[in-house]
Amino acid sequence: MTDIMLRDIDPALIERLNRVAAANGWQPDQSLHQVLEQGLHALELAATLRLNEREENALQSAIQAMEGVVDDPGFALIGRVAAAQGA
Repeated sequence: MTDIMLRDIDPALIERLNRVAAANGWQPDQSLHQVLEQGLHALELAATLRLNEREENALQSAIQAMEGVVDDPGFALIGRVAAAQGA
């Protein structure tokens, strides 16, 4: 594996990495490896979960339509369970 050298790292970031290492029983280099691997995975996943422009517009239109629904006693109770009597 390629060696990685980090320079000018914020001491608070180093402390956080050390806490992650200690909490998981890892050596500091293992902690950095796990943080890079898992962080990269999370960022890649987030990039694939973005809506395209057409989907985003459809979602925004649906939200606006729902915001315009009048809050009446019947609609507001959909999906709610009535409180038990005598409780």
